[in-house]
Amino acid sequence: MLKIYGHPASICTRKVMMTAAETKVPYELALVDFMKGDHKAPAHLARQPFGRMPAIDDDGFAMFESRAIARYLADKAGGSLVPSDARAKAKMEQWISVETSEYNGHAMKFIYQHVFQRPQEAAVLDAARAALEVTLGVMETQLKETTYLAGAEFSLADICFMPCTEYLMGTPAKEILAAYPHVMGWWNRVRERPTWRATTGKG
Repeated sequence: MLKIYGHPASICTRKVMMTAAETKVPYELALVDFMKGDHKAPAHLARQPFGRMPAIDDDGFAMFESRAIARYLADKAGGSLVPSDARAKAKMEQWISVETSEYNGHAMKFIYQHVFQRPQEAAVLDAARAALEVTLGVMETQLKETTYLAGAEFSLADICFMPCTEYLMGTPAKEILAAYPHVMGWWNRVRERPTWRATTGKG
């Protein structure tokens, strides 16, 4: 059975858990308690040399890096999370790149400040807000045209954006997202998926 080494509150662990849930891949979650520093302990560093989460062991096949793990699980299981059409798949990869480079880091500044209680300077939050507004504007343009980020079907691209968005909506940064009605419409659709509710403990 697939073993996921991570924490259910971890943003990157949630990407992998959600992918496993969507693809109906059974797994065991092996808790890595980052509050106790378990992610920096030698046992975990042997699995994830950068001291982050998650890592997996799939019957002896070991991997780290959440987006790569999600791609692996989706490819292994088949199904619609990864489009079979080359152009549709390229669009999915485009949006995963946007999440990696233009969303995650900026969103995390607010999440550090308001969720994990790691204070950020006002200038840092101002810069993160400005950057998020650019990204959300691009997302808004896309989501005016399509139901999901990569097109008509829910995909790994949507999964990659979901954990940070969940946390952002629990911070004052939710007012930033509220200015983008099509982004909010997308969020209201994806957050009600039974797999996501189960992943976040709300199901």
